[in-house]
Parts: sequence; structure tokens; C-alpha cells
Amino acid sequence: MKREDVPQEGNRTLDGHRKALYARDEQGRLQTVESAGWAVEELVTSMAVAEFRELAEEARRRVDAGQSSPLEFYMYQRRMDLQVLAQASGMWRWRVRRHLRPRPFRHAGHRALARYAEALGLPEQTLRSWPPEEVS
Repeated sequence: MKREDVPQEGNRTLDGHRKALYARDEQGRLQTVESAGWAVEELVTSMAVAEFRELAEEARRRVDAGQSSPLEFYMYQRRMDLQVLAQASGMWRWRVRRHLRPRPFRHAGHRALARYAEALGLPEQTLRSWPPEEVS
């Protein structure tokens, strides 16, 4: 993409911030260029956020019914999936998947919960408690 072709339509999901994109200058070299985003990006981001909200509400119902652990709800609320949470916490996917079940989660050790809490940006006590207080 050429420098003058970088989208500047605006994107409400960026909340007035700008982001850096790579574009080629007149000599063909790559440079970073600020962009206000574009409408298609806003639409896709809004759809993804809505999907995570829906997944979080479904997870909330499963946790309330005792079919899932609070970890699943907080994972979706923080807009993560299994793969992202595993990478962010430095744990194997199979182990995260296991902790999405209520019983293994209840027996999870302090170190595992501390890793999840750090990855999710939550206090460890919040991760263990249910029902959740309003978490932003």
C-alpha cells in the first residue's frame, strides 16, 4: 500500500486513537504511517466484540448451572479464546481446557491460578469467586 492510500475514514472502535500501519513512500521504502482506521475494520471489530459478549453470556449460564468454571466466563469476557489464554498464561492448551471444567478448576493450585489471573488482568480472588462482581 502506498502512503497516500492508507485509510483515514475513522473507526469508532479506536476511540479517537490512531494506529500505525506500514506503507511505502515515494522511494518504495516501508514506513509507518498513522491511520484513523476504516469502516470495514470497524464493522469486523464490532462483530468480534459482539461474539465475545455472546460467548461470555453463554459461559455465565454454564457456570451458574455448574457445567463450567468461572475461568471460561472471564476468558471470554476478556476477549480471549482457549489458544490466546494458553499463550498468555504460558500453559498448555490441554491444561487450560481441563481447568474450564468445574472440578479440576476447584483443585487448581495457587501458581496456576496466579498465572491465569495475571493473563486475564484480574485479582486471583476474583477468578475464584462466583457470581462475579461487575468486572470491566
